[in-house]
Amino acid sequence: MELGLALAILGAALAVGLAGMGSALGVGIAGQSASGVVSEDPEKFGKVLLLEALPGTQGIYGFLAAIMVLQKVGLLGGELVQISSSIGWQLLFAALPIALTGLLSGMYQGKVCAAGMGIVAKKPAESGKAIILAAMVETYAVLGLLATILLINGIQI
Repeated sequence: MELGLALAILGAALAVGLAGMGSALGVGIAGQSASGVVSEDPEKFGKVLLLEALPGTQGIYGFLAAIMVLQKVGLLGGELVQISSSIGWQLLFAALPIALTGLLSGMYQGKVCAAGMGIVAKKPAESGKAIILAAMVETYAVLGLLATILLINGIQI
């Protein structure tokens, strides 16, 4: 029974950790480009701030998934449920879609946002196009989160 709980906690930790790493890397990449744009024209701070913040959502998605796993086993606001190692493995694997899509989409969304800073620098009125391009990458993080939610909800304890 203890192995099952440990595996579920590992799944929650991977969801937060990997998706959070993707967000941290993406926000860092975008932030470097944003700093260059703002150093040339401080008036563009508001436009680049949105692009810089976009890759941060993957970490939030991973955190939501972790909360769902921890609630499922009773570690948050409930009575601790004794789960088998089989259920623990299921919860760990259920957390992987957002863990992996969060890691990769966060990094790549940061790169798209960094490239979008060029649009903001040269044609600020076209900044919406940069946001749309970055949002396309976000789609896959959302799909990873939805897969994780469906998988967690489908596991019977």
